[in-house]
Amino acid sequence: MAEFVLRYADPRGQMHEQTTEAPSEREARERLAHQGYLVYSVKAKDFSARISGVTHRRRTVNLEKFLIFNQQFVTLIRAGLPILKSLDLLADKLTDEKLSRYIKGVRDEVKTGVVLSDAFAHQGVFPSIYVTTILAGEKSGSLVEVLDRYLTYQRLTLAVRKKVLVSLLYPSVLIVLVICLIVFLVTYVVPNFAELYNSMDARLPAATRMLIAVGTTARTYVLAGLGAFILAGVTFYFWSRRESSQETLDGVKMRVPLFGEIWTKYQVAQFSRVLSTLLIGGIPLVQGLETAGKSLGTALIKKALDRVSVLVREGKSLSQSLTTTGIFPDLAIDMMEVGESTGALPQMLNSVAEFYEEDVSTRMTAILSLIEPAIMIFMGIFVAFVLVALYLPIFSLADSIR
Repeated sequence: MAEFVLRYADPRGQMHEQTTEAPSEREARERLAHQGYLVYSVKAKDFSARISGVTHRRRTVNLEKFLIFNQQFVTLIRAGLPILKSLDLLADKLTDEKLSRYIKGVRDEVKTGVVLSDAFAHQGVFPSIYVTTILAGEKSGSLVEVLDRYLTYQRLTLAVRKKVLVSLLYPSVLIVLVICLIVFLVTYVVPNFAELYNSMDARLPAATRMLIAVGTTARTYVLAGLGAFILAGVTFYFWSRRESSQETLDGVKMRVPLFGEIWTKYQVAQFSRVLSTLLIGGIPLVQGLETAGKSLGTALIKKALDRVSVLVREGKSLSQSLTTTGIFPDLAIDMMEVGESTGALPQMLNSVAEFYEEDVSTRMTAILSLIEPAIMIFMGIFVAFVLVALYLPIFSLADSIR
């Protein structure tokens, strides 16, 4: 008899975890399922520790290639092929070696009698929402339908993410080029003019003296500054990986003028989309909140959703519970409250996601349309100042010669 760690939800949606002995994972799952519980995961006790370590290292698969795999997987199942045969066909034909290795691991576990959702969960690399979606499909007997909903969700999420990244690409490149130009002017051009003026023993205006002092100092310490910048970046990277640091960073992001509101609305849209997908698939609200928190990957909102799930478990409505966090906008909470009162919460969550995704896109476009000319104006003013400060002494010398 082996020991297994079971996580399951009772008919009220309350989550439980217990350790039990059973001959196999399937028997442990069926034992609880016959009692009317919705089993979330069944893991061997020694294996569970290894999986938690894998999750902590945050191994992931390429999301776009994983999406292609699921499209093919759904097509094969819809055509009537058994799940095991479908996994066999796909595991050997995937071009991504990393994903292929994990799919082969899923196939090997399914061969031994492990249910599909547990087989994916044991790999420790697949999104929580995906594992929960498959679990819902297994319980309802509609695996193809829930996977179709997952694919729709991922396509929308990737489209929004790509739209945001494309919007940020041009300003980011522009800022990098501006910084490179400033560094070149200050550390190369200005010191060369300083040597020229020293050789001529020219009397320099205050603006020129200030610029030359900055340029010569920067040229002397440019390598030390570069090393300090790299060291600071590495230190920040390791510091930001701590959970407490991630909460601090999320709090800072929320308070950044203009972009803080956009970041919050983007997270609200993602949360609404995930929770809607899970509720439509038949997952209880409490379990859906837990999975949504893990799927977002935002420490501050995950902590807030943990508190929300506790309040919902105690009998409060979702809208009332979200109000206590102080993170979610009033409009989103009002829309969810209407969805709860009409019994159409999943559909209303979809509406919330669509509304805020469109709002994020509109605001990003508006802000970036202002940032680009602001960068160009700053660059023009800086270059003009450098040119005037450097060439003004030459004009003065020419007048003296005349």
